[in-house]
Amino acid sequence: MKKIHGSGDPDQPGSNLPDRDMILRFIADHPAKASKRDIAKAFGVRGQDRVHLKAIIRDMEDEGLLDRQRKRLVRPGSLPPVTVLDITARDGDGFLTARPAEWPEDGTVPPAVLIRNNKSGKGRSKAPSAGVGDRVLARIFPSNRETGPAFTARIMKVLERQSGATLGVFRSTPGGGGRIDPIERRGKELIVDPGDVNKAKDGDLVEVDTARTGHLGMPRGKILSIVGSVASEKAISMIAIHAHGIPYVFPEAVLAEAEAAKPIKVGKRDDWRTLPLITIDPFDAKDHDDAVYAESDSNPENPGGVIAYVAIADVSYYVRPGSELDREAFKRGNSVYFPDRVVPMLPERISNDLCSLKEGVDRPALAARMVFSSQGRKIGHTFHRIIMRSAAKLSYQQAQAAIDGKPDEQTGPLLETVLKPLWEAYRILGRGRDKRQPLDLDLPERKLRLNEDGTIAGVDIPDRLDAHRLIEEFMIQANVAAAETLETRRQPLIYRIHDTPSLAKQELLREFLKTLEISLPKGGNMRANNFNGILSQAKGKPYETMVSEMVLRSQSQAVYSPDNLGHFGLNLMKYAHFTSPIRRYADLIVHRALVASAKLGEGGITLQEEESLEAIAAQISTLERRAMAAERETVDRLVAHYLADRIGEEFDARVSGVTKVGLFVSLQHIGADGFVPVSTLGLDYYIYDEAHQALVGEKTGLGYRLGDTVRVKLEEAIPLAGSLRFEMLSEGRKLPSATRSFHKSKRGARIKKGARVKRHKGH
Repeated sequence: MKKIHGSGDPDQPGSNLPDRDMILRFIADHPAKASKRDIAKAFGVRGQDRVHLKAIIRDMEDEGLLDRQRKRLVRPGSLPPVTVLDITARDGDGFLTARPAEWPEDGTVPPAVLIRNNKSGKGRSKAPSAGVGDRVLARIFPSNRETGPAFTARIMKVLERQSGATLGVFRSTPGGGGRIDPIERRGKELIVDPGDVNKAKDGDLVEVDTARTGHLGMPRGKILSIVGSVASEKAISMIAIHAHGIPYVFPEAVLAEAEAAKPIKVGKRDDWRTLPLITIDPFDAKDHDDAVYAESDSNPENPGGVIAYVAIADVSYYVRPGSELDREAFKRGNSVYFPDRVVPMLPERISNDLCSLKEGVDRPALAARMVFSSQGRKIGHTFHRIIMRSAAKLSYQQAQAAIDGKPDEQTGPLLETVLKPLWEAYRILGRGRDKRQPLDLDLPERKLRLNEDGTIAGVDIPDRLDAHRLIEEFMIQANVAAAETLETRRQPLIYRIHDTPSLAKQELLREFLKTLEISLPKGGNMRANNFNGILSQAKGKPYETMVSEMVLRSQSQAVYSPDNLGHFGLNLMKYAHFTSPIRRYADLIVHRALVASAKLGEGGITLQEEESLEAIAAQISTLERRAMAAERETVDRLVAHYLADRIGEEFDARVSGVTKVGLFVSLQHIGADGFVPVSTLGLDYYIYDEAHQALVGEKTGLGYRLGDTVRVKLEEAIPLAGSLRFEMLSEGRKLPSATRSFHKSKRGARIKKGARVKRHKGH
């Protein structure tokens, strides 16, 4: 990188300091190398001047001129060097344009990106070709054009090709043919000619080719395949599977490779079959990829210490780089969990059989042996490639009951020798966790309970047991050990990273907490315990849930990356996913890295994989978000089906979101989420107060705020779209005078991402 000299009197302190414009130009020209250190090096800033440079950059961040992405500084609205894009159109010159596949839901418009021509240079292979509708992994560059998109991109890989197909429900009409009801909220109705019905029956969920549109009248479609009947809720998850393009049928070549796999023998592996490792999982789990054991450390130099063992299914032995199994696993990225089915990353022959740590059966595993002091500090650890034999398959409830004094025939013999030592180790590890102070955000999760026909039988909030926390803590420690080992061996890997909340989100949270007379410290060095202090202040108060949800919303999204940023939520500097290779491709990569770096045999990471870690991390992060969206949409559709015949009923609800156009509400005993349009709230003019997360009547001062308990009536349910609309029955409450005075001064200032909050008199 060429050194750039600042201007000014060289005899004055800070003469080499760049001004703001110079910093912004440098970041635009070097998007991949724009950390504070890079800027200081480029401008020759040394010694005490570095302090002044940091102050300039900090002021620019506070004023919204810069954002921080990991260690890089970026302009607000900019893109990371490698981004997943959706190609949306061609411009007037015929060039492809795209938008980021993922973009924060903060009201900002995602930037347009111009796709560079795929020219093949001498000795260079031609870049992948793509067209409108394709999703691609691309390298991003700042545009040199004075007009048009701010970014250009070079395609690295086409991730998935979009066809003209969509999903809908076929409704037959007299005389043949029919129409397609869209499943998306903004979808369009289609006409199906009699010759294009393809044996579909009324009420069938179908895949339709939408490319056949007429010049006049409604667009037409041709039915390509029948997914199933929407009369059964078991078809609901298929909507999300098709809508998100999730592969759910394994190709024959993949299944053949899985069936050809054989159980392995001990060979050069360490034999741990006499160690009473056990699995503790949900009662309905079909695969078991982790087993645990603990014992007291007999080393006199570690009095009161414990040794914790974590054994993880050795998927890397069966799923080799470049194999059919590997290509399909990478294409899927992770398993997807719906209320009525699982779409696995690997075929059952691998996930539920050869790699599942079944009770009493020899299975290959990659294991961590970790030694902790009596205060929960990890003293050391080693990794081993082993053969193990699970001593027992227990459920969380079963293990917890035994510890609570109610052992059964299976847990009774294990209580003294296995279960109590595990709980003692968990107690000791808890001391280290308490010192670390991870983010203590434990919002309840709802689980749908289904009948045999796929309909909802009820909604449960499972008890949070120490057995759950024990397994989580053991897995976290194994993940840390994996990252530390690979870093020590200078082995490239994929980290699980969780960035610090952005300054813009911190400011939004700070303004909200002010209304509750809770303070959030300012500064760029936020730690998880700052948020824990907020949560403890709200504990037991009426607004406890509201504060927890606002703290959750302020957090960044965890992603995968070959560049380590640490994990803010867990308050850990080194963290990598190692413990679930059956269902996450990231863990499989970490397993391969451990195998190769420790020379543990076959199935290690390849040089080609090491060189592609950036692209692999970007893709599996995108696929993880895809799975989360599909799972969430399926639950929404199932709940809408559940409530479809209850139009007009009244429910207790809580305001779970506030926007300018209305309120989101969550039914307290069902877990359903719906919307109350602002136009239906009453005759007053309602103003959106972002700082207070409220809608306030301009004349009356009555309104609704995040977390309020309200009574609502169900007005509309659209099951296929997962949409519920409610009418507000509760009167708005008198909000604090600070809220109303805020609106009297310019009706509340919008908070732009990265900008200072405008302050007004009376607030």
